[in-house]
Amino acid sequence: MATEGVVRQHQLVHRLYVDHQGWLNGWFRRQLGCTQKAADLAQDTFVRLLAKGNGLDAIHEPRAYLHTIARGLLINHWRRKQIEQAYLDVIALQPEAVAPSPEEQALVIETLMQVDAMLARLPAKVRQAFLLSQLHGMTYATIAIELGVSERMIKKYMAQAMLHCLTLLEDE
Repeated sequence: MATEGVVRQHQLVHRLYVDHQGWLNGWFRRQLGCTQKAADLAQDTFVRLLAKGNGLDAIHEPRAYLHTIARGLLINHWRRKQIEQAYLDVIALQPEAVAPSPEEQALVIETLMQVDAMLARLPAKVRQAFLLSQLHGMTYATIAIELGVSERMIKKYMAQAMLHCLTLLEDE
């Protein structure tokens, strides 16, 4: 019985693929200007549908639904490109002898993506306080002035950020 549900979901995804893959691929191509990356992201969109499992038969506006998924993938793509470029800019400033291997670069970029995703889940002021403390070495008093809140609030923000980091480490 569960197998019938899986078969039904695969049929729905196949139908959506047949009906909308060309449109979706074209949309990505216009956004990116790259045929190969457009095809990759279009495929990723349908992989997300497969991973979703149940509920696909409740989609009444397939293009709007696909566009929502595609937009999220595109935002993730652009964000990754920004992070990669920032990292590559830093590497370019290093002497060639200390430059990491391509494998090490890929690992660092993946880690940076995970950190970015973690930070994105924090409330804005908590994230800002955490970054000012950890990246800029600012004191809590200075951060409080910068953010226009009390030093006590900065301590709460930092505790919240640290707790968030710890829960993420436990989830791994």
